[in-house]
This record gives sequence, structure tokens and C-alpha cells, in this order.
Amino acid sequence: MPRIASAPSLIALGLAAMTTAYAAADPADPVAAAVAAVSPASVRQTVDALVGFGTRNTLSSQDDAGRGIGAARRYLHDAFEQCAARSGGRMTVTDDRFVVARNRDLPRAATLVNVVATLPGDEGPGGRVYVVSGHYDSRNSDGLDPTGDAPGADDDASGTAAVVAAACALAPLHFRATLVFMAVAGEEQGLFGAEHWAKAARARHLRIEGMLTNDIVGTSAYAVGPDARRLRLFADGVPGRPTTDAAALRRFATGGENDSPSRALARTVKAIGASYVPTLPVEIIYRRDRYLRGGDHLPFLEAGYAALRFTEPRENFDRQHQDVRTENGVRYGDLAEYVDADYVADVARVNAATLATLALAPPTPTGVQLVTAKLENDSTLRWNAVPGATTYRVLVRRTTSADWEESIEVGDATRYTLEGRSKDDLLFGVAAVAAGGYASPPAYPDPSAD
Repeated sequence: MPRIASAPSLIALGLAAMTTAYAAADPADPVAAAVAAVSPASVRQTVDALVGFGTRNTLSSQDDAGRGIGAARRYLHDAFEQCAARSGGRMTVTDDRFVVARNRDLPRAATLVNVVATLPGDEGPGGRVYVVSGHYDSRNSDGLDPTGDAPGADDDASGTAAVVAAACALAPLHFRATLVFMAVAGEEQGLFGAEHWAKAARARHLRIEGMLTNDIVGTSAYAVGPDARRLRLFADGVPGRPTTDAAALRRFATGGENDSPSRALARTVKAIGASYVPTLPVEIIYRRDRYLRGGDHLPFLEAGYAALRFTEPRENFDRQHQDVRTENGVRYGDLAEYVDADYVADVARVNAATLATLALAPPTPTGVQLVTAKLENDSTLRWNAVPGATTYRVLVRRTTSADWEESIEVGDATRYTLEGRSKDDLLFGVAAVAAGGYASPPAYPDPSAD
């Protein structure tokens, strides 16, 4: 199982403050087993199959057996069903069908379908949910062309293939939290599929603790430098519009603007990936998304959920949203030959490791407070006990550091004092840890004068 530091020792780790917490040394570790189950061959099969439907434009044929978005949707439903066959009847696959009315982005009303595979967790209804998605629609130079070729290999057969691979790898396992794997539609015209599902989830009061979307994750071939093979992870911080959320306002007032739930989740994802998939470092980008673009995590953010976007390290825009053609010796088009199945498989492994670790971990602690009752040079934290936690982890960093720098295992205590460490100079987080070392994302403390 992943090893954890002996309590209550302090580990000055830099990035290793988190990564050592997830060291997958034990071959019996189910997370390591899931990572090992992902194969480049299965990724390649999914990418090639989706490209083979010619176009997956939102307005393309729903009924043609071999071409268009309907054929792609039926293929993905069958692919998820094959994953579900490994779950002993626990994973279910549904078609989430809805209608988008004619609007400025669509010249006519369209029936869209999200393909959704759900692996229920032991927490049952009302328990935590983690969501992962890729979008299976595609486009060429004209986003509303329903008939022309739009292979969409990188954007986003690659992300969809990563989700399918993760679903198959995790289907045989049992988790505390529920996992939802989605191939969503209508992304290219307005994030319609993700928006529909996120709004429905909010209306149903689903307890989504984190959402990951995989969009354009096909290759690192266009990146440069010694760290070219990496995976970008976009993480939102300060809301893009004014907020009245009390917890957010308390974070801002105490210097925690870089500790939003999404950024706390992102640091956790980075650490898990570094431990289980060291061949693909995760690079956190402290932005909602790229300029002039958007992805399926955005509707989840708007619905109030922590949500992140995976994207390859450097994009080649000749390979996106382009008609397949050659002009002036330059080849354009999002073709399957430009997708690196080994890279996408590593992306799928990062997803699988992240989802498995989070779903095996206890919930993030609640009631986390930094005691501010008097002037002193100590820092005292307290929190509520978490069901399933065998120990707690206090994380520490300077206010100028983006990553956690220190980790302290405090056993089953729900109060801890860092003697001689001034709260004025540091930022803190508290995570709950289950047997095996599976840790929740950390909670940022509220100040308390009591």
C-alpha cells in the first residue's frame, strides 16, 4: 500500500511532501493495479474507431450505421458496456439524452446524448461523487458542417479514449466514493453536454467532490525543452465573477486565494500522478483554461464544483478545427496518425490513479479551523473527525510557495499545534488519510477566535 510518514515527524519535502504519501511500493495496491491495467493498444483502438466514423459533428447523422455522431455514440456505449462487464454487475451504462433548442450556436434544434458509465461507491446515495469526461463530438474548419470529414483524433478522441481506458481499469475495483465516466456531446458548439449534466447534478444535489475533463491530450510531440513530456492541468482560483460565497471570502481575507477547492484538488492530482505515473509529470496552470478556448470543466465550475482540465503541453493549431488538406506544403487536419497512444495511455493512468486514490480516501475534513484567539508564535489547527480516517495529515507551505513544502502525520488527533511556527507566515491544509495511505484533498482552515 502507499507508504505514509511516521507520525508526528515533519518531512521537508518540496513537491515530495505530497508525492511520497502516495508511493505505490506494494504490488497489492489496487491503485497500482489499475494503472498497470491501462494499455496503449486499447487507447489506439478507441481513437482509431472514433476517427473511423468520418465525422462526429453535433449536427451529423444520428442514424447512419457507420458515419456520424450517432454511430460514435453507439460504439462508446458498447465500449463502456465492455468495461462494465468487468464490474460484476455494479457499473451501469446509460444514454443521457436531451434536446438543445436552436440558438446562436446551433442553426436548428438538436438531440444530443451523453454516454455515462457509473460505478457506485460504498457510501451509497448522498455519498461523494467524482466525475471524469472527454467529449466525443468533433468539428472541422466549419463548426457546423454536418457532412464533411472531421476526424477529431486529438480533439477529442484522445480524451474520450483516456476516459474509456480509465473506466475499464477501475471497473473491477470497489471504492468508497462513486465514480462517473462520461463521453459528452456538443462541446464544440457550446459545452452543451457538460452543461446539461452539471446542471442536472446540481438540481439533484449530487455531492460531486471533483471533476476532471480530458480535452486534447493526444501528444507531447509539439512541446520543447527537457521537460517536454508533461501534462498540463488547468485549475481555477479566484472566481471569474464577483462572489458572495462566505467560504471563498474568508479564504481571500486570509491570503488563501490560491487555495480554492479546485487548486487543492489540482495539487493532490499532481502528487498522485508523480507517484503512480512518473513518466508523465503534471504541470498545474493556475488559470481556468486557455485564452480564447473553453472546456467541459467550466459548467461544473459554474455549478459550484471543483473541476479541472487536462491538456497536452503544447498544441499544434494546424491539427485542430481544420479541414483535412495540404496548403503550401503544410498538412492540416486532426488525424489519428498524430496521436501518440503511449502518451494518451499515460494520461489515462494519471486519471485512473487520481480517481482510485480519491475514491478510496475518506472525505476531506470539515470544520477545519486555525485558532487565532491570542497573539502567539505557535499555530494550532483543529478539525472534525472524519469517518474512515486512520490518521490526519497537516500540510504546510510558505505564502510564496505554490506547492506544499511540509507534511506532518498527526495520528488520529483532531487538534495539532506547530510550536514556534507562526500562522502569520504560513499556509495550512488538513487532509484525512485512510488505511493504505489514501489521502483526501486538504481543507483550507477558517480563522477562529474561540
